[in-house]
Amino acid sequence: MMKLKVRKSRCHVEFDYLLSGSVLKGTVKTTWKGVTTNLEIDSDEPMDRIVALVRNAKGGCFAENLVVQQVPLHSSVTLRGQTIEFKEDL
Repeated sequence: MMKLKVRKSRCHVEFDYLLSGSVLKGTVKTTWKGVTTNLEIDSDEPMDRIVALVRNAKGGCFAENLVVQQVPLHSSVTLRGQTIEFKEDL
C-alpha cells in the first residue's frame, strides 16, 4: 500500500454510445464510441508519487481494464431449470 496524503479527489466519467434498433423488432444494439475519465487530485505529495499512485490504481481497476481489454464473454440463460439455446450470440 502506498502511504500518500490526498486531501481531495474527484473523478468524472463520460460514456459515449449509440443505442439503435427496435425493441418490438428484436433488433436493439448498443455501439460503444468511447469512455472518458477525468481525475482531479489535491495533494502536496511529489508529482512522481502521485503518478505512481494513479498508475497503480489504473492497473488494478477492474472496470477500466474491462473497457480497454477485449475479453471473451460467456453467457447462459436458464428458464425454469432449462437452458435456452440461441442460434446467434447474445
